[in-house]
Amino acid sequence: MTTDVRPVARALLSVSDKTGLVAFAQALAAHGVELVSTGGTRKALAEAGLKVLDVADLTGFPEMMDGRVKTLHPTVHGGILAIRDNAEHQASMKEHAIAPIDLVVVNLYPFEATVARGGDYDDCVENIDIGGPAMIRAAAKNHADVAVVVDPSDYQTVLDDLAAHGGTRFLTRRGLAQRAYARTATYDAAITTWFAKIAEEDAPQTRLFTGTLAEALRYGENPHQSAAFYAGGAARPGVATARQIQGKALSYNNLNDTDAAFEAVAEFDPARAAAVVIVKHANPCGVAEGATLEEAYRKALACDPTSAFGGIVAMNRTLDAAAARAMVDIFTEVIVAPDATEEAIAIVGAKKNLRLLVTGSLPDPRAGGLAVKSLAGGLLVQSRDNAVVDDMELKVVTRRAPTNTELADLAFAFRVAKHVKSNAIVYAKDLATVGIGAGQMSRVDSARIAARKAIDAAEAAGLAEPLTKGCVVASDAFFPFADGLVTAIEAGATAVIQPGGSIRDADVIAAADAAGIAMVFTGVRHFRH
Repeated sequence: MTTDVRPVARALLSVSDKTGLVAFAQALAAHGVELVSTGGTRKALAEAGLKVLDVADLTGFPEMMDGRVKTLHPTVHGGILAIRDNAEHQASMKEHAIAPIDLVVVNLYPFEATVARGGDYDDCVENIDIGGPAMIRAAAKNHADVAVVVDPSDYQTVLDDLAAHGGTRFLTRRGLAQRAYARTATYDAAITTWFAKIAEEDAPQTRLFTGTLAEALRYGENPHQSAAFYAGGAARPGVATARQIQGKALSYNNLNDTDAAFEAVAEFDPARAAAVVIVKHANPCGVAEGATLEEAYRKALACDPTSAFGGIVAMNRTLDAAAARAMVDIFTEVIVAPDATEEAIAIVGAKKNLRLLVTGSLPDPRAGGLAVKSLAGGLLVQSRDNAVVDDMELKVVTRRAPTNTELADLAFAFRVAKHVKSNAIVYAKDLATVGIGAGQMSRVDSARIAARKAIDAAEAAGLAEPLTKGCVVASDAFFPFADGLVTAIEAGATAVIQPGGSIRDADVIAAADAAGIAMVFTGVRHFRH
């Protein structure tokens, strides 16, 4: 039977992150708690005028081996692990003069921070904590009697229990134990990931992933599914780092679509042009570059105004007032940008449910990292698709080479195709999408759908003919037959960009030559499922 409230007579504090440490220790002392500490933590508390017992006074051994050995001792771990209601444990404590430790406050050597700042091999190894995880895990295991704190944000939780109950409650100790094991698991995951990286193991025997709760969500993709958003992995500007300026809480689908939109717009260099991506259900439905964000937005919206309703709008530059006015004209779920002007924030603020996120910067489309997808009973892990069309060597395979204008549109269209679900077909003209076909089982169907959408958009805009007349077309993978290319030619495409590599490439090239259009191969495929 577990006693609900356990008094705290002695606390062991050993922290590398000293945020709030002194104030917390002062509050513990005010509750009559004896403080025991080590090294730099003890020094900080003593300098604040607190009475602190050195761990060496308990163990009878000084810190040694550059601090590697200081708390790994029966006096420390016996005081943590002893079950208070177990007569045999109590007899052992009495025989060996071991006093109980009721509260363990430990955070670990900054291994993750050392790796992040580019520490060398020896520096990283030296920042692998041994005694800290041992104490944390011991206290967490014995949470029936001992409270463990691994994060300064939990200091107040312990103080509230002491003030209200004269000790720590079981529910508090159990919750702290869960957080403690999560911390040591995260720590070990970071260490094993680092070892795999320096050993250049692309597929280590065991792969560990961890995340920190960013937000509990009302539900998942559908109302009957529970969901939460966890931040983790390599730091990357985006939804995990974004600051929500205004609007109601983001949903699971909002987060997923916003990530897709922001990753897509990051393909477009803000130094070259303003760019806007509109996403609906994880697929771009309009993308454009322009001299201004407003121009880029209006061009992107013209591609598929029907699908854009209730979509996500991402941009590669600071949101300004002119662009904001244009964007709030139709119902939009989320606007995401590296930053926003005060005037733009005020304009968006008039739409109380519209979410505005600012991320601080754009993610690097060339950066490495991992992409993870869950399967029944496992995970699929791959490196991020960081291939960028600007780095590819385009091979002209037709008798006619593309013009400079076509080349610019081809590169633009291939950037977009990278972020459209396979099978992907993207028609583009004047650095704007004019038709997008996504996620079809047949590539020719994607080509037909994209052409049909261009016709619908032209009719909505009152144009005599769709903008696919004189456009270029991008395919995320090779054309397995000439029929998809023929459909694009019939829609009005004059130039094509595709990876190539089909056993029927010769047939596809022949169809392009027969129509007098230009075609280039990238040699790089952009499947996205």
